[in-house]
Amino acid sequence: MTDTPANVESMVREKLMAHSGEERFVMGALMFDAAREMILASFPAGLTEAERKRRLCDRLYGADSVASKLLREHLAT
Repeated sequence: MTDTPANVESMVREKLMAHSGEERFVMGALMFDAAREMILASFPAGLTEAERKRRLCDRLYGADSVASKLLREHLAT
């Protein structure tokens, strides 16, 4: 489902693609960092570092993702 009109989506894509690959990469990295900070801010205080990492990975990639499963295995050792 999309609620964005096709002409608006096209305009946004055109503006985004006008940037160099390096600029688009940096934009994506900055957006990821912002999302990460918002997720971390939503966690209750007092979590261990391991629990914060586990919850962050679950929220970003899904609790059933390979990344989350590998992190849980690593943290269990």
